[in-house]
Amino acid sequence: MTSVSETEFRSEVESALAAFAARRADEGTTGPPDDRVSVVAERSEGEAEELEALRRYRTHLAERGLAWVDGPETYGGRALPAAYAEIMREIEGDFVLPDDGYLRFSVSTLSPTLLAHGTTAQQEEFLPRLRTAELIACQLYSEPGAGSDLAGLSTRAVRDGDGWRITGQKVWSSGAHFSDLGLCIARTDPEAPKHAGLTTFLLDMRSEGIEARPIRQLTGGASFDEVFLTDVFVPDSRRIGDVNAGWKVVVTSLLNERSAIGREVGVDDTLVDRLVDLARTSRHPVDERTRDAVADVVVRAWAARLTTERLLGDGAPGPELSLAKLLTTDLLSQMSDVASDILQAAHVADTGEWGTYAWSELTLGLPGLRVGGGTDEILKNTIGERVLHLPKDAR
Repeated sequence: MTSVSETEFRSEVESALAAFAARRADEGTTGPPDDRVSVVAERSEGEAEELEALRRYRTHLAERGLAWVDGPETYGGRALPAAYAEIMREIEGDFVLPDDGYLRFSVSTLSPTLLAHGTTAQQEEFLPRLRTAELIACQLYSEPGAGSDLAGLSTRAVRDGDGWRITGQKVWSSGAHFSDLGLCIARTDPEAPKHAGLTTFLLDMRSEGIEARPIRQLTGGASFDEVFLTDVFVPDSRRIGDVNAGWKVVVTSLLNERSAIGREVGVDDTLVDRLVDLARTSRHPVDERTRDAVADVVVRAWAARLTTERLLGDGAPGPELSLAKLLTTDLLSQMSDVASDILQAAHVADTGEWGTYAWSELTLGLPGLRVGGGTDEILKNTIGERVLHLPKDAR
């Protein structure tokens, strides 16, 4: 690991980003033409162009040793402390950069899962390419009949020579229609207890027998997909972890996903500032109750941020990170309610006024966020049983 001070690193990142993009202007209350208020990326148009721009940016970073600042040097990382990755995220917020939401699963979930459970060959083949966006990955877990009870899934994987044949259906897979890889869990031993007979595979999403169909959301976007798997062949070299030990892989990936949700979504200072600005500039009188509610959001966002940082720590994600995700959904739900009180009819009727009706996308997207990454009810059970060590819920 090359020693570099935080000051030197900041200067290095600033220089690299300035060579690629312009600094973000102070948008103020009137804001830019796009006034969307969203926490779940919903894209309908322009995906190909956005992905190409993202790949150019990630390649630019890789050429300067910044594509994975806290990752292992073996796979193109810099092996710097995690705090340096936070510094980079902070500086990136000052520049107009391509949307990195396309990479959220690849970087925040699949990469650490491969580090924990992948073979050396798998790590060498996929980790550098995931970080440069050469490969985009998605998750193939949930099914129409197995959402919260993921271990009750029915997708089957059957041995076929030096590989497996997978048949089943997945749903709510973010970005499956543009992804190159899919982390899929399937039942490989129907006779074993439901948690014990599962195996995970890394599928090539261009394989014969895979069909992804985008699902139109209340928000108008279509970023989620249902995926049909019909006799899809996957070589055994793409199996992640041991046969019938896939549940361990799933748990690792879900913990990292909840960590990412807590870090990247729930305590966005910009979103909180927008709510405060909305209250300050409201055309309707803001009463004492609403002012108190806005102040409560500010305080809870601050507390949630500190709590999440404490939960993340420097070690591997644990079951306590379920709390970070719950803090996120509760805080965003409160923000939606407060915005609705301030905007009144403008929350649901588009008058064309900037920053008003746009809040409806947050409200409409929240039910999906409460389900994604583990439903609130399941996460509360996880906290009760695995963190507080309370008696298990009757099943």
